[in-house]
Amino acid sequence: MKKIGIRIVLFYVLFLFVAASCVGTKINKPKVILTNIPSKRIVSADDLKNSPVLFELPSEGTKWVDSVYAAMNLDERIGQLFMVAAYSNKDTVHFNAIDKLITENKIGGLIFFQGGPVRQANLANRFQSKSKFPLFIGNDAEWGLGMRLDSTARYPWNMTLGAIQDMKLIERVGVQMGEQSKRLGLQFNFAPVLDINTNPKNPIIGFRSFGEDKYKVTEHAIALMKGVQSQGVFSTGKHFPGHGDTETDSHKGLPLINFSKERLEEVEFYPYRKMFHQGLSSVMVGHLNVPSLESRSNYPSSISYNVVTNILQKELGFKGLIFTDALNMKGVSDSNIPSEINFEAFMAGNDILLFPENVPFAIEKFKLAYSANLVTEERLAFSVKKILKFKYKAGLNSYKPIETAHLYKDLNSSKNDALQYELYENAVTVLKNTTSVLPIKNLENQKIAYVKIGDDSNDTFVSTLKKYAEVTVISDTNPDSLQVKLKPFTTVIIGYHKADLAFKNGDLNAEELFKINYLARNNNVILDLFAKPYSLLPIANFEDIEGLVVSYQNSDIAQIVSAELIFGAIEAKGKLPVSINTNFKVNDGLTTEKLNRLGFTAAENVGMNPEILSKIDALALKAINAKMTPGIQVLVARKGKVIYQKSFGYHTYNNDLKVLDSDIYDVASLTKILATLPNVMQQYDQQKINMETTLGTMSPIFKNSNKENIHFKELLSHYAGLVAGIPFYKATMDKSKLSENYFRKVSNDQFSKQLGDSLFIRNDFHDSIMKMIIKSKLAIKKEYKYSDLTFMILKDYLENSTGKKLDDLIQENFYQSLGMNNSSFNPLKKYDKNRIPPTEFDSYFRHQILQGYVNDLSAALEGGVSGHAGVFSNAMDVAKIMQLYLQKGNYGNRQYFSEKTFNDFNTCYFCAEGNRRGIGFDKPQLGVAGPTCGCASMTSFGHTGFTGTMAWADPEAEIVYVFLSNRTFPLATENKLSKENIREDIQEVIYDAIVK
Repeated sequence: MKKIGIRIVLFYVLFLFVAASCVGTKINKPKVILTNIPSKRIVSADDLKNSPVLFELPSEGTKWVDSVYAAMNLDERIGQLFMVAAYSNKDTVHFNAIDKLITENKIGGLIFFQGGPVRQANLANRFQSKSKFPLFIGNDAEWGLGMRLDSTARYPWNMTLGAIQDMKLIERVGVQMGEQSKRLGLQFNFAPVLDINTNPKNPIIGFRSFGEDKYKVTEHAIALMKGVQSQGVFSTGKHFPGHGDTETDSHKGLPLINFSKERLEEVEFYPYRKMFHQGLSSVMVGHLNVPSLESRSNYPSSISYNVVTNILQKELGFKGLIFTDALNMKGVSDSNIPSEINFEAFMAGNDILLFPENVPFAIEKFKLAYSANLVTEERLAFSVKKILKFKYKAGLNSYKPIETAHLYKDLNSSKNDALQYELYENAVTVLKNTTSVLPIKNLENQKIAYVKIGDDSNDTFVSTLKKYAEVTVISDTNPDSLQVKLKPFTTVIIGYHKADLAFKNGDLNAEELFKINYLARNNNVILDLFAKPYSLLPIANFEDIEGLVVSYQNSDIAQIVSAELIFGAIEAKGKLPVSINTNFKVNDGLTTEKLNRLGFTAAENVGMNPEILSKIDALALKAINAKMTPGIQVLVARKGKVIYQKSFGYHTYNNDLKVLDSDIYDVASLTKILATLPNVMQQYDQQKINMETTLGTMSPIFKNSNKENIHFKELLSHYAGLVAGIPFYKATMDKSKLSENYFRKVSNDQFSKQLGDSLFIRNDFHDSIMKMIIKSKLAIKKEYKYSDLTFMILKDYLENSTGKKLDDLIQENFYQSLGMNNSSFNPLKKYDKNRIPPTEFDSYFRHQILQGYVNDLSAALEGGVSGHAGVFSNAMDVAKIMQLYLQKGNYGNRQYFSEKTFNDFNTCYFCAEGNRRGIGFDKPQLGVAGPTCGCASMTSFGHTGFTGTMAWADPEAEIVYVFLSNRTFPLATENKLSKENIREDIQEVIYDAIVK
């Protein structure tokens, strides 16, 4: 003891001399403390003999470590202990200062904070080039590089991941984090957080924790670590000994952890013990006041020898690298410790001093201590050789600069979004589902409203909800007025949207809380929380809330997936990672029913290559730029998931209104399979007709005509000998003018069917149409001839047999329950005109721009409702009925017609005769020319339309493809879209994108 005392006195004499010589240099005020410094190696072989082995270097690795260490002078060895903060968003003054620390003070590493990936890579290359020995580069990337860097991937927070039960998914997050870290030249990702967040008031951990259950936290952390480290990047568990149960932010003060050591060993140490045996590379020690582990009052754990050496290394047997938490944090920098913090941290047993302040001064302090033998060569070598060992393991012995070409693209691969979809599908949690309000069923009986609470964007959530059903956004600052507006609605979805920012307070304020409680008392409510689950804490009573969904974050993908869950496209799988008062316990979470409605995901998740799929964009733009059509909607779905939905161009060539996904197109002949055929299939399913039923039996008006004995099968296969069409309009003309016998400019009881602005046709003209069809010629020879008359006949049959008009029939039987709320005949009766791209300037009959009125003149003469044309829709709605066909009559877990009926209709009965058609469906070509790319299977089916539309489904590839356009605007003369095979070429791209 006498020798140690002499050494300490000597040290302080030297220290005061150095401090006095630093006049004019900006340094921290020196602090001095008599530290119980070990003079021997910190951890003996006996201490570690039962601890898990981290990794062993090959003999050449050990030689490299020893040779590099031997080649270092004292300054260089001490410099290895320092990992300095660097920012790629700062100026040259900062960059030059880092240069100086590298060249003059020989620092061993950099932790990068805010900036951008390319800038950081360039700086890392610059700094590495100036360092004699390779530098460690690290980032805080708890939720991916996006935690610190712009233009990089941002994964869900740990608390969101904590709701996921599938650890393979968590490991995949780690793999992708590791890949991206590796690509950016990092050796360390300072993650995962191992803190068990048992205190909901924790201001700094909270969402950064996997939850409050030590077992769940541990299994999630292990999975993430395995993924990261599988890519050759080191993980760092933090913040030892445990920052989860505190109400103080260690960036601002010193948090008190006032638990017994027994409690800490049972809870806080648990994940560390488990992870050490799974190969955790490094640990970060937090700045915490833990009286049960450190007897000195308000003494930070990060500089406590008992915490860092006795407990972490000796008792727990940890052999990896030990980092301090950032030494500029108030939890340690403001501590009343009369010594130099960097030095104290090292003497406590830390290997690397993170974010140190005043490095030159700290290094001088180390050198003084070394010269006084207060820091022994053995102690210095212990940490520095360990650092070099990790540098060798990271491949820094053969360092190569970061390749910046394609860096942005590599870091922002489409597989990031693909994984995000899977993560949120497994995280979103349902906590209440009274009377099975989730998923929303029986859409035909629902009237749904949406009310927003919170200050962040809800656009993606609302637009996705509207893809499933008609959802009305209601708002009013006055709760009573709001409630009056909500009275007609059967279900009210309340979305609580808070900014997806890491440390922003997401708590409900008093006004928001009142509004939720008020609306819940008076309505059938589904509350969807796009915020941290702790935001629910102020709600004392959840009895009035029928459905409660926790979506955790307000990202676009979280909003899409949550909307999917509400309508049953996915089932609920998440479990609550924390408790919410006494209302909900950790691991609570209900399952919900999955309905086979279309969902949404990334292409990779259904075996499609997104890069190839993106070629659709170029083809669509080619068509628009060449004026084949002013605008286009394209949708691709596979395996029940929409993977591509885009709109291109404008409503007209004036570039006035951009085409939106919600816009409604005249789909022309797609009407045949979107409106008429499904109703006919129900008639067939109910055995009211069969393949051999004759037209005379179906429709008595055809008895005693040349069409009386046409079989149903022949009629719908375009194999009945009907003429292609009849110019019905000629009967309404008086020479070159519209006859007053048939038309009026103002509607009345006898002239109420509208076919244009200020143009109405007499109501009984349908009878004239049917008479002309009855009297039309019939081919003697049986051969394929496409005819619109087939579906005009079927419309007449349906209306007479059911007693309902076709437009009402399709709504009641299909559209309402399918959620096809953007589909209708005569859309101007339901939708804003600005949502409907015009189809043509009709210069030969109606003499006006056709916008919202059916383009097909025969359908127009029927008042816009015909069996062969007249439906207006968008790509999403068309996809729903095509998916219904693909699922053989079932959608939303409702059977609209039997599987047998679909199979019967999707059969080519006359292929041997050269007729490719199914029953109502078009089918792939039998030779070279035809409606498809030639790459769809022979079981595929669909239809095309005159206005430039196509809908096609393939049971074998499980693909739905929808193409809508208004290629007939302004004139329908030349069909360049068809000549250039745009629709078919896009279909070919889709098939090329299937991963074989």
